Amino acid sequence: MPDDLSHFKPLDPGRINALDPIELQYWCQQLRCSEAELQDALSKVGDHVTAVRDRLASRE
Repeated sequence: MPDDLSHFKPLDPGRINALDPIELQYWCQQLRCSEAELQDALSKVGDHVTAVRDRLASRE
């Protein structure tokens, strides 16, 4: 997988596509979390970025 995702933009910036490994890597970088943490948040609150961001923030 590419390490430089500076030019990557998700097709729908309001949702996380859990089926796309590059998009998962992008969101892990953006949300500063591991893929396991991201997958856990996705399974709990769905794919809306705001809900996932809130869920990840509550873990701290």
